[in-house]
Amino acid sequence: MLPELKTVGLFLVTALAEIVGCYLPYLWLREGKTIWLLVPGALSLLAFAWLLSLHPTAAGRVYAAYGGVYIFMAILWLWAVDGVKPTAWDLVGSGVALVGMAIIMFGPRST
Repeated sequence: MLPELKTVGLFLVTALAEIVGCYLPYLWLREGKTIWLLVPGALSLLAFAWLLSLHPTAAGRVYAAYGGVYIFMAILWLWAVDGVKPTAWDLVGSGVALVGMAIIMFGPRST
């Protein structure tokens, strides 16, 4: 079970890095915040790419499974940062996405 927890934890940190890396430029572009937010935003996106490279399986599988965790983290961001309470549909959709991630990452492999 430990490798699975490590994989999920890595996905969660990766998703946070991507969301922060996209949110900071959003603040500059849409909210009129300082352009200096692009510096930590770029560093966060660099961390995101590096974190994705740490998974020991095929890149395509990692990208596909990561999408499920990203959806979950985006809904948490919606609640924690944007202050918008997720709907039941948001939560069900996130759950389905996480189940999809688990199937992709932890399903039996023949090779």
